[in-house]
Amino acid sequence: MLYVVAWPLLGKADDTALRRLRAQYHPDEAGLIGPHFTLVFGAPLDREPELRVALDGIARRPFWFVLERIVRSDTYLFAEPADGAAELVELYETFNPVPGSEPFQPHITLGRFSRPAEAENVARIVERQHLPMTGRVEELALLRRERDALATLATRTL
Repeated sequence: MLYVVAWPLLGKADDTALRRLRAQYHPDEAGLIGPHFTLVFGAPLDREPELRVALDGIARRPFWFVLERIVRSDTYLFAEPADGAAELVELYETFNPVPGSEPFQPHITLGRFSRPAEAENVARIVERQHLPMTGRVEELALLRRERDALATLATRTL
């Protein structure tokens, strides 16, 4: 499967906080990949040439984002940007010209929980202790998942 991600650059304390949250509440993925915004999720391998062309064609400058809110979706917990969301949606649409069944909402996954109430409790704590977080997106990457590892196929500096 193929993925395109935007790597967030954060201050040291914010980056450490996100990595710790993911390690604690999303351990299966945290060891595989750090905090990121997913722009293409689980595309078939035959889309690689198309995604490479789209990546090479990106002509945008780096941009700032602000994580201001924590959102719970059933048993998942996400950090969503306010500032920078429009830029992430624009990038998403570049890589996904055919709209999906769900509208795209940029986010960084913080965790997966066994019960929605657990996610809600952690959301309150994270909002109080860690938000807002300001960062910058300066690089995109095309990744291929191979069993329990990710290989970087290409990167694009904005």
